[in-house]
Amino acid sequence: MSSDWRPVAVAAAIGVQVGLALVATRYVVGESGPATLAMFRYAIGALCLLPVLYIQKIPLRFARRDVFPIAALGIVQFGILIALLNYGLAHITAARVALLFASFPLLTMLIAAALGRERLTLAKTVGVLLTMLGVALALGEKLFDAGHADHFIGEAVVLLAAFCGALCSVLYRPYLQRYPTLSIGAFAMLASVGFLAILATWEGVWTQWAGYSATGWAAVLFIGVSSGIGYFGWLWALRHASPTRVTVFLGLSPVTAALLGALLLAEPLTIPLLLGLAVLLTGLWLAHRPDAASP
Repeated sequence: MSSDWRPVAVAAAIGVQVGLALVATRYVVGESGPATLAMFRYAIGALCLLPVLYIQKIPLRFARRDVFPIAALGIVQFGILIALLNYGLAHITAARVALLFASFPLLTMLIAAALGRERLTLAKTVGVLLTMLGVALALGEKLFDAGHADHFIGEAVVLLAAFCGALCSVLYRPYLQRYPTLSIGAFAMLASVGFLAILATWEGVWTQWAGYSATGWAAVLFIGVSSGIGYFGWLWALRHASPTRVTVFLGLSPVTAALLGALLLAEPLTIPLLLGLAVLLTGLWLAHRPDAASP
C-alpha cells in the first residue's frame, strides 16, 4: 500500500462532508419522502459531474460485462443506501443514526477480509473499534434520546444502510482500476437516479411536487452539490487506498455534526465530546499505522 497521503486527506475531507450532509438532511427530510430527497440529491450530483466529463472528454463507456455490475453498485450505494439512511433520519435522532452508521468501517473490514481483499491486523481492528468508541463518547447523552416510537425499525434500517455501503466499498475497487473514477461516479449516480425515480413516484413526487421551503431547497442543493464532489473523491480514494482505510474516516462525520452544533448553535463543548474526539483520532492513527496495512 502506497504511503501517499492524498487518499487519506481526501477520505478525511469526505468524512467531514458526510457530517455536514447529515445535518442538512436531518433539517429537510421532513419536507418530503426519503426516496424523493435521495433522487434530487443524486440528480444534482450527477449534473455536477457530467459537464466535467464533457469538458475533459472523458468517455462514459464500459465493457458490456461491466455495465450492469457498475449500475447495480450505483443503485445500492447511491440509491438504496441513501433512501434507507433518510428513512432512519426521519424516525430516529441524528445522533443514533451517526453512531449506527459508524459501524460502516467495521463492516467494510469484515467483508473485505471475508472476500480476501484485505488482511485483518490487530492495529487495524483496534483502530476501527476505537473510532466507534470515539463516536459513542462524542455523542454522549444524545444517544439516549429515543426519538420516535418506531425507533427500533429506524435503527435496523440504518444498520442495513451501513452494510450496503460497506459491501459496495469493497466491490467497487476492481472497476475503479479499469475505468476513470469520474466515469464510474457519474454513471453510478445516473443509474441510482433512475431507480430512485421509481421509488419517488410511489411517494407521489410527480403528482404532488415536493413542497420544499426556500431554505429546504437550499439544503437540497447543498446536499446534492457536496454529494457529487464528495462521491467522486470517495471513489478516487477507494481506487488508491484499501476500503477499510477510506471508510474508517466516516467516524469524523458524527463528530463534525456535534462540533457544528457547538459552533453554530451555541451547544456546549462537553468533556465527553472532546474525549470522544481524542479517542477517534487515536483510532484513525492506529488504523493507518504501517503495520496495519493490507498486503
